[in-house]
Amino acid sequence: MSDADSPTLPPVLEVHDLRVAYGQRTVVDGVGFQIRRGEIFGLLGPNGAGKTSTLSAIEGLVRPKSGRLLVNGVDVQQHPLEAKALLGVQLQSSSFQAELTIGQIARLYGGLYGVRLSRERIVASLRAIGLDEERGKRFSQLSGGQQQRLALYIATIHKPLLLLLDEPTAGLDPQSRRGLWYRIEQLRGEGRSILLTTHSMEEAQAVCDRVAIIDRGTLLTVGTPAGLIENHRNDPRVLAAAHGTVTLEDVFIGLTGSEIRD
Repeated sequence: MSDADSPTLPPVLEVHDLRVAYGQRTVVDGVGFQIRRGEIFGLLGPNGAGKTSTLSAIEGLVRPKSGRLLVNGVDVQQHPLEAKALLGVQLQSSSFQAELTIGQIARLYGGLYGVRLSRERIVASLRAIGLDEERGKRFSQLSGGQQQRLALYIATIHKPLLLLLDEPTAGLDPQSRRGLWYRIEQLRGEGRSILLTTHSMEEAQAVCDRVAIIDRGTLLTVGTPAGLIENHRNDPRVLAAAHGTVTLEDVFIGLTGSEIRD
């Protein structure tokens, strides 16, 4: 029996009836889902749908108006430090110290997380993600893809149980994007669970075990990419969006609408 199937282990993440508001404006309204062990879970939605606010609540950066958040059974609000120790976070835009080298950044963040990193371990880790030859380069000298690979390495340096990735491949070229997909799948193989936000339906379909579609703060549907396509293929809104065979993008546009969001 795998960890994911064990009745004695809680889900890695439980979101129960989450509500987040900024003043009088509610941006997340009763959202609930679970992430299993060893699962890549995609949170999809248009701009302003509530994705980032949901992630911020999980990270403990925003205090929810109501609801409950559990990371491996630990309540995020009641035990924030214990919960945060189980998380690794990669933001869409990384802002490490521009003048530090990759090696210096690795040692700095290893120290912040209480992880002892020898030179040999840093070299081996950077070699595994294709950055060993750039170890002496400053962060500002790296390409966008290299910066994202480094950010993912730093986010996992303390071997967190759950990774939160906010549009990790935004702005990357196809080769860099595929390379990051491969690394994310490797992390799942190492027992990590991953929650990622993305605007790319191709990405969601390629790497996610399950996805949730959120819009205007409300969760619309949850399932495997193939399951969502099958369940919604005859929805008139989806058929109106489709050009031929129904895709996950057609389901997304059918459920959330075709208007452009700023």
